[in-house]
Amino acid sequence: MLFTVLRHFSKPYRRHIVIVVLLQLISMLAILYLPSLNARIIDDGVATGDTDFIWRTGGLMLLVALAQIISAIVAVYFGAKTAMAIGRDLRAAVYASVDRFGTQEISEYGAPTLITRGTNDVQQVQMLVVMVMNFMVTLPLMVIGGIIMSLQEDVGLSWLVVVAAPLVVGIMSVLVRKLIPQFTVMQDKVDAVNGVLREQIMGIRVIRAFVREPFETQRFDVANREITDISVKIGRIFVLMGPILTILLHGAEVAVLWFGGHRVDAGHMEVGSLTAFLQYLMQILLAVMMGSFAAMMFPRAMICARRIGQVLETVPAVHPADRTVIPDRCHGVVEFRDVEFHYPGADDPVLSGISFRAEPGTTTAIIGSTGSGKTTAVHLIPRLHDVTRGEVLLDGVNVRDLAAADITQRVAIVPQKPYLFSGTVGSNLRFGNPEATDEELWDALRISQAEDFVRHRNTGSEENPARGLESEIAQGGTNVSGGQRQRLCIARAVASRPVIYLFDDSFSALDVSTDARLRSALAPATRDATVIVVAQRVSTVTGADQILVLDAGRIVARGTHDELLASSETYQEIVESQLSAEEAS
Repeated sequence: MLFTVLRHFSKPYRRHIVIVVLLQLISMLAILYLPSLNARIIDDGVATGDTDFIWRTGGLMLLVALAQIISAIVAVYFGAKTAMAIGRDLRAAVYASVDRFGTQEISEYGAPTLITRGTNDVQQVQMLVVMVMNFMVTLPLMVIGGIIMSLQEDVGLSWLVVVAAPLVVGIMSVLVRKLIPQFTVMQDKVDAVNGVLREQIMGIRVIRAFVREPFETQRFDVANREITDISVKIGRIFVLMGPILTILLHGAEVAVLWFGGHRVDAGHMEVGSLTAFLQYLMQILLAVMMGSFAAMMFPRAMICARRIGQVLETVPAVHPADRTVIPDRCHGVVEFRDVEFHYPGADDPVLSGISFRAEPGTTTAIIGSTGSGKTTAVHLIPRLHDVTRGEVLLDGVNVRDLAAADITQRVAIVPQKPYLFSGTVGSNLRFGNPEATDEELWDALRISQAEDFVRHRNTGSEENPARGLESEIAQGGTNVSGGQRQRLCIARAVASRPVIYLFDDSFSALDVSTDARLRSALAPATRDATVIVVAQRVSTVTGADQILVLDAGRIVARGTHDELLASSETYQEIVESQLSAEEAS
């Protein structure tokens, strides 16, 4: 998977990669040439006292060294630039893939691991690309070139290369094999820590309300200790590398000087050749050592690339139609035809045999006990889920055959859990309609009963004047109350001017009087639209043109409030649990 990912995302940067390879080749040839020039200075210049030769060869060495430095600097520049670009593209691809996910895929993965895969995992692959571009390209050249050049200096000492290089490779291979499973565990532990932290940060108010700080601290300590333990295990393996490689390098150096000294004494080689051979052997072993260090990054990068690949290869359950249908009209007629829906892995359907029709200018309310499938039914209309069987139609066209833009143009949903994005009140309200004017936004705020607190947000004093639509909203809307957040989400839906409004228990955080005023203001604004309301409170649905009573995923009764009071035992139980008989009538 690692090589598949790198091959795909490196295609746009082949020119840069070629430049890096050529420059690294020039740099490596220069590095390999320098010891040979140094040997010639010793053997042909110093030994004979030829000063002119020393100056000429020394000048050549300076030019070669300058070429090596320039080529290395430019190669590192292009290598780093390419690696950063690949990392950028990889993050963008992960984000685009997650952005296409439906509710099912988000639930399967979970937010913590998706965050880790789009950040930490991509970073590990990016760091590997940096290492490959800056070192791994040159290391094979250094090893092969070093062997060739050392043999030219003296064949009699070549057995030292044959012994030392495989020994280093073998030891590093053992260490790398030990690291692979440890890195797999480490990425899982990173997910766990992110999950605990995210849950605790988002639920900090609940934690404090129930005085659960000691328990949550213990939870974090467990997750933190686990990632610490696996990091220590990996660190111990890395710690072994330094002493082992140092011993091997110094041992090889001693062997060269010992056996090479005897060959010089016997007249089989020159002192300069011995010096050059020693430098080439050190270059070979250093290249092998650097390659081993870089190889240590491969296991973790392979694990990260596999995790990234899983995200990129995931096909969303809700996917665009191959051929979309463009409806002839945009009235907002919603129709369910014998709809059934299963959650993946569930034994029983959440919804079964759901059929109804919602017309423009009418309000359809869905009511039922917790877990009866009310929210799931609403989510099928904007295709947050796809039906398992049956059809959901918008203006006579199956939602599966509509483009996402056509659905968005028709439908505005106020979710059960209201969510606001960091920015301003205005930027949040324009989320569904970027072209909305300030007047349209204020009109939406008036309808949602949010005008007063937005207009007077902050103190309105000279030191801290009210900012209105420019008032800051924190991530998630945490700097406004639950009721204010819910009203702003309703205003966001109204500002988009859809033909279908979906209110998924959107009035639960409002007091009864505000709820009544809001529904009264909504009536003229949604007069020509189709309104579908999921509610828990009977007072919210009494004025609906059609009330659907759900029980265990089936419609057990339908009609107006008065009709259901007279005919539906299930509806009567719901009403009696909230209102007295006199209030209900």
